[in-house]
Amino acid sequence: MAFSTLSSSPGLPLLLHYQKPKFSYLISNLQNPFTLNPRHHLKMSKTSSIKAQASVSDLGIIERAIQLVQSSPPTWQSALLSNVIIFTLGSPLLVSGLSVSGIGAAFLLGTLTWRAFGSSGFLLVATYFVIGTAATKVKMAQKEAQGVAEKRKGRRGPGSVIGSSAAGCVCAFLSIYGVGGEAFTRLWELAFVASFCTKLSDTVSSEIGKAYGKTTYLVTTFKVVPRGTEGAVSAEGTFAGLLASVLLSFVGYLMGQINAPGAAICVIASQIANFGESLIGASLQEKEGFQWLNNDVVNVINISLGSILAVLMQQIILQT
Repeated sequence: MAFSTLSSSPGLPLLLHYQKPKFSYLISNLQNPFTLNPRHHLKMSKTSSIKAQASVSDLGIIERAIQLVQSSPPTWQSALLSNVIIFTLGSPLLVSGLSVSGIGAAFLLGTLTWRAFGSSGFLLVATYFVIGTAATKVKMAQKEAQGVAEKRKGRRGPGSVIGSSAAGCVCAFLSIYGVGGEAFTRLWELAFVASFCTKLSDTVSSEIGKAYGKTTYLVTTFKVVPRGTEGAVSAEGTFAGLLASVLLSFVGYLMGQINAPGAAICVIASQIANFGESLIGASLQEKEGFQWLNNDVVNVINISLGSILAVLMQQIILQT
């Protein structure tokens, strides 16, 4: 009855007919609010598209970076990128053991090492750095009071980095450019490991000897001398240096750089080279006419001797 009354009004059917599309339009807008403003919808669509493209682009860059780092054999690009990442993340540790210029020299060494021997070679050098820095920091206050501590709280500069890695860098270049062919590839890697075993053994024996050595004597005369005297050795320091060499050669073995006989060769070569370094220090260093024979030069001689001895011992074993 009410419905027929409403229908009898001539204006209402037209009003109802006019309002119905507005109601359905509102419902559709509630379901899809972007249709309320087509320009806003277009803007949001473009923004979402740009963000999606950016995220895909970022993901692509990360994937390419990972692929580059994992490239085998290593390339200069992968070596550079890997060292940038590692040095950035490890900067707090690097600052504790190296000066700013020393970090720059270490970065060049790390890049060269990664290019020549990949991540395994880099890990070997990193292990050398961590153990060597820890040994240098042992009883630093006591060493400073006795006047035998390393300069700058043990933070080593570029001269020390180069002096400690010169032989290893030569081995890396020989490996990169394939000197001697495939037959010598493993030989250069053995010499590389031996050089750092030699230097770590020398560093640890010296630092532990200065910290804990009870009796320190010259290897040439067996005369008892103060701790820190050039060419002096102690039982405590010598034993600690031997253990450090064994540990680093074992790391090289685990990384597949050397085999078990090669690890033994590295340990033996390092101890012979360190004995030779003590002889040079006791008989020539700081003597008149040998002022040029500073610690960095002696380090180069020491690690070079360790590398050469390792190569000669390996060749003798192969021939027999």
